[in-house]
Amino acid sequence: MYEWQKQIQTVVNEIDCCLKEYRSEALTLHALAHKLGYSEFYTTRKFKEITGMQLRDYLRKRKLAFALKEVRDSGRSLLDIALDYGFSSGEAFARAFKRSYGVTPSEFRKNPEPVVLRTKISPFDRYFLGLGEIGMIKSTDQVNVYFVTIPAHKFLYVKNYESNGYWDFWQKQNHIPGQDYETVCGLLDSIKGKLDDQGGAEANCGSGQIMAYINDPEGRLCGWGIPRVECWGVRLPMDYHGAVPPQMSMAQIPEGEYIVFEHGAFDYEQENCSVEEKIEQAMASFDYDGAGYEIDRSPGRIMYFYYDPEKYFKYIRPVRRKS
Repeated sequence: MYEWQKQIQTVVNEIDCCLKEYRSEALTLHALAHKLGYSEFYTTRKFKEITGMQLRDYLRKRKLAFALKEVRDSGRSLLDIALDYGFSSGEAFARAFKRSYGVTPSEFRKNPEPVVLRTKISPFDRYFLGLGEIGMIKSTDQVNVYFVTIPAHKFLYVKNYESNGYWDFWQKQNHIPGQDYETVCGLLDSIKGKLDDQGGAEANCGSGQIMAYINDPEGRLCGWGIPRVECWGVRLPMDYHGAVPPQMSMAQIPEGEYIVFEHGAFDYEQENCSVEEKIEQAMASFDYDGAGYEIDRSPGRIMYFYYDPEKYFKYIRPVRRKS
């Protein structure tokens, strides 16, 4: 089963690669099945078995997710966008767009309200499947520690008072109607103007979505004795005035000082646990007194967790100068 999950992940990655490069002609069942070396029937059957959805449905929804971002962010003609993503005409694109999002492309361009996009699925994840890291290599990069001042901004998010860590967060959220992973990440992915968005289309990997921990007297006690609530959301400019989905909250985060514990790029399958241990050790051993700072435990202060194996693994923790 694990081998087939890896195979389906190959198909998922190929779909996104082709969409990013506007190679819609390569996105046929025949081409995708040929890449795996299996029949079209067997490929579609295994895709449905592992992901829970039909391959053709996933492909259509990912095409529309990529196309929606171009409608939202670019000034290109809607016809050009339609043709680039494999639609036969502007009319066919408009029909598919409205069927999925409830509005036409032109209406969305004028008023880009949040809609649920189809985020990239990850059928093969070593940690989610309980396989852990391969352990063949160990990064020699050190953890960089530095202080920053982050300007005032907004944070749009969902929160869970009972969760403990990323996987547990989403396991619990998936039991809350309208706050499951697919809905929340799809909504956040569609929002324009995210401060951390670098043009990607994957949750927590270039789409501006991050884990956060807000100091909250009603939250769980963390390892540093601070009660906090776990959150998932996006940072937005202070002048953001877009719609707030009903299942989410918007916080105004004032300008503040933070300490950053950052590790560079690493191999997810072979180093994830090792890098996490390095970060944890660096945070536990840092001499705050010597630096003239202390962890800010004030209610409402927020800690951010950025995770992108191709770039970094970092915690940004709120601090204040010692008086």
